[in-house]
Amino acid sequence: MKAVLVLVITWTVLVSEIVTTVQAASARGSRVSVTYVAPKDAAHQPIYEHLKELRFLEKLQEFLSPFQLPRILLVKAEGCDGNPDASYENDMIVVCYEYIDQLWKAIPLETTPAGVTAVDALVGPLFDTCLHEFAHAMFDMLQVPVLGREEDAADQVSAYIMLHLGKIEARRLIGGTAYAYKIEVDAATAPPALKQFADAHGTPAQRFYNLLCIAYGADAQLFGDMVEEAHLPKERADDCKDEYLQVALAYEKLIGPHIDHVIAKELFDKSWLPDATIRVPSRATQPK
Repeated sequence: MKAVLVLVITWTVLVSEIVTTVQAASARGSRVSVTYVAPKDAAHQPIYEHLKELRFLEKLQEFLSPFQLPRILLVKAEGCDGNPDASYENDMIVVCYEYIDQLWKAIPLETTPAGVTAVDALVGPLFDTCLHEFAHAMFDMLQVPVLGREEDAADQVSAYIMLHLGKIEARRLIGGTAYAYKIEVDAATAPPALKQFADAHGTPAQRFYNLLCIAYGADAQLFGDMVEEAHLPKERADDCKDEYLQVALAYEKLIGPHIDHVIAKELFDKSWLPDATIRVPSRATQPK
């Protein structure tokens, strides 16, 4: 399935050694280990093989190496019995093959009016999800106090980290993640039921606006068009600087002491994303 290879190549941003399991820490003393679990569904086999070949999880391991965790965190890719999800529990992050497949199916055929390419629509939400689950891991392992909903805080940590990459990469990651939330909103065939608001996560629309707000608060010039083109209401945008500073204060005070800032700067200054012009075939046209 050649198109699956294309899908994973776009994610070279997060990939490094053909191994099934990496139990040892990286050369820089990373407390993150990774493993690939053979898929239960044969349809996921090509994704599994190419993830290993391109070292997806090893690259994620490298990216997370500046964070000084008190014990080993295992990150694994595996099939989840049809559930397109990712999760953290008991010192372990799971990224489901079904989730990667779902992202692939949702990529735009052409660059969107907001400038989101197919590559960004895949890389953005996948990177965001990995960082979101990593935030849950840090809250637990570092005993970080969270005031408010933990899911909201994990979203904020993920966005904050993405915004500290280079400006071009930050813009692409935020745009791709926002696209994924917008797709969920647009897919709804009816107004959300009351029960949906009981979920621990915010609704896709709330997460969409929260993401744009923290991005605009971080850099009003880089993300100014979000307000100019009415993606983010001006009434909300007026307070976004304060929202961003609130997140920054909490992150630097509670998580900052657990980061090797020299290594972090070196890694965050690197170029992680693949060429935005790489063409990713739509799921419907994938060769069997």
